Amino acid sequence: MYYVLCTLYYSVMRLNKYIASATGMSRRAADKAIEWGRVTINGTMANTGQQVAENDVVALDGTTLKVQNSKQTIMLNKPVGYICSRDGQGGKTIYDLLPENLHHLKPVGRLDKNSSGLLLLTDDGDLAHSLTHPSFRKTKIYKIALNKPLEPLHRQMIGDNGIMLDDGVSKLQLERINDTDNSNWKVLMHEGRNRQIRRTFEALGYNVVKLHRTNFGSYALNNLKVGEHRVI
Repeated sequence: MYYVLCTLYYSVMRLNKYIASATGMSRRAADKAIEWGRVTINGTMANTGQQVAENDVVALDGTTLKVQNSKQTIMLNKPVGYICSRDGQGGKTIYDLLPENLHHLKPVGRLDKNSSGLLLLTDDGDLAHSLTHPSFRKTKIYKIALNKPLEPLHRQMIGDNGIMLDDGVSKLQLERINDTDNSNWKVLMHEGRNRQIRRTFEALGYNVVKLHRTNFGSYALNNLKVGEHRVI
């Protein structure tokens, strides 16, 4: 279901931007939808790069779209045990923590079920793209706890040359949280591959027993309580 607020007045707009504005998906995802033949303009199959005029009728999978003149973005302090999905298959999802009028918002990146902390949700496709595309190199900061102290050699390997995973090299910046504790670390990273932090340490024989995100680009969790959200 696509949520429509009201029409934004414009002369022409690039099609992928129009779709992103109307649905909250990224422009890259919008381009894919166009390529796969899911988009029509005035009943005719659309082409990538096409422009949309003010009176054109754009449809995705047969549903007419309208761009929105207002966007919503919220920050949620996700607790452990919640899934970043609408379908929890019997389990708890992040949408259980939100009022129904925010259920159309989509997560910007994800935190796995056993991770907690800062999660952004938005219907602004441009914002989501700017936060997640690798070219923008947005810094994400996590606090983690390991099941045992990190060896100095392993810390050097992670920070200097990175650790080879099945989807490429993972290089993380590590900072001590406590001078006398080698089990708790602050992790800074620009990438966002699936379970990247956990897999990096697992490759060296460690388990991440706690993973909590505190920062995502210019957004910081600060004093937002666990399970609560705020509009940003």
